[in-house]
Amino acid sequence: MKVDQISIFLENKPGKIEHVTRVLRDAGINIRALSLADTSDFGILRLIVNDTVRAEKALHEAGFTVRRTAVVAVEVPDRPGGLHSILEALLEREINVEYTYAFVERSGENAIIIFRFDQTDEAIEVLLKKGFNVLPGDKLYRL
Repeated sequence: MKVDQISIFLENKPGKIEHVTRVLRDAGINIRALSLADTSDFGILRLIVNDTVRAEKALHEAGFTVRRTAVVAVEVPDRPGGLHSILEALLEREINVEYTYAFVERSGENAIIIFRFDQTDEAIEVLLKKGFNVLPGDKLYRL
């Protein structure tokens, strides 16, 4: 139920994100979801791609610092309170969300929320017991 995410550490300068996307394009890698967090000097570009192994290899060969982490993708109805219901379930077990980002497949249908937890396995257990749809990586990579 875990999803592989790659994180690329970038200088906060023009052209750095373009370089990443060019490397991925040239390798035939499709980006499924992304998040960018920055400071004044550096940023972390987090990506879910259709082929993590090939993406990681291509980016390393291009000189990027890349790290793979396990995240969790949860599908919820795209309506008010969807995110809150997940957070409420996690709070019962005091599971911390380190970061999150989301995307919507089609407005009014379902949203997919990507989470990095401090207790990933326990978070998955809680979410499944509460009836949430935790997506396996192979399904997310094919969206």
